[in-house]
Amino acid sequence: MQIHRDINNLPRFTNAVITIGTFDGVHLGHRQIIENLIEEAAKAKGESVIITFHPHPRKVVSSVITGVRLINTLAERIELLEKTGIDHLVIVPFTDYFASQTAEEYIQDFLVEKFKPHTIIIGYDHRFGKERTGDYKLMEKKASVYNYSLKEIPEHILNTIKVSSTNIRNAILQSNIDIANKFLGYDFFFEGEVFHGDKIGRTIGYPTANLKSTDEEKIALGDGIYAVYTIVEGITYKGMMSIGFRPTVNGKVRVTEVNIFDFSKEIYGQTIRVIVKKYLRSEVKFDGLEALKSQLHKDKEDSVACL
Repeated sequence: MQIHRDINNLPRFTNAVITIGTFDGVHLGHRQIIENLIEEAAKAKGESVIITFHPHPRKVVSSVITGVRLINTLAERIELLEKTGIDHLVIVPFTDYFASQTAEEYIQDFLVEKFKPHTIIIGYDHRFGKERTGDYKLMEKKASVYNYSLKEIPEHILNTIKVSSTNIRNAILQSNIDIANKFLGYDFFFEGEVFHGDKIGRTIGYPTANLKSTDEEKIALGDGIYAVYTIVEGITYKGMMSIGFRPTVNGKVRVTEVNIFDFSKEIYGQTIRVIVKKYLRSEVKFDGLEALKSQLHKDKEDSVACL
């Protein structure tokens, strides 16, 4: 997969078959569209092209700046899309200037001029251009003018995508990782930078890596204890993770910490990946550190059993 970030310096695509979207999650619903994209490109003896945007359009055009929480960071989206087998990913810088294009300019100056598409695949409810005035009917009207084919993504697939995305986000927020992973088609993961904590865990035999999110837009899991895999310096380890306020030690700040099994390296300042496999239990206040230690022993056994 070739990645393009400069829309003014794109290659000359061969019979480009394109689709446009955020593709947040790159989940099972999205993959139906991507499979169709690749099939249509093969029929046209052309190249499959996904056009996506960064930052998220809502951050630019919405009056509500906060609240954008994404299943994937841009880097994660690139990683996941690369595995699908598409030929090109074009990351369009979404700016006020780009958003100010009229619908006609979007078709003529952006899609046609930059991509010279053989085929465009979009949904019936796709909106584009200034104040989202462009729609499928306008793109259909312009198809004969600019000599491209237009294919509609079936409504049932679009509905599947919307339902899946909503279910995934809700499931992640509510600690229902089984549902999230089911709709994603892979295990939810995130990355965090390891920083110094208060080191209470190591006093009871369960040292933890305290993590700070590497992307403020990345959606965060709900509180609880999870069985996880952790990737450190390219090596995968089993482990368990706690997210919450640590009531047993009267914690005041919400923290994410991972106990990596059979691991003793100092990794402060490093970025590690956590792959979330199973929700084990809710956060509980125990009667002292010994009671907590006893529970952590059981949590470790439960984690090992499902990893």
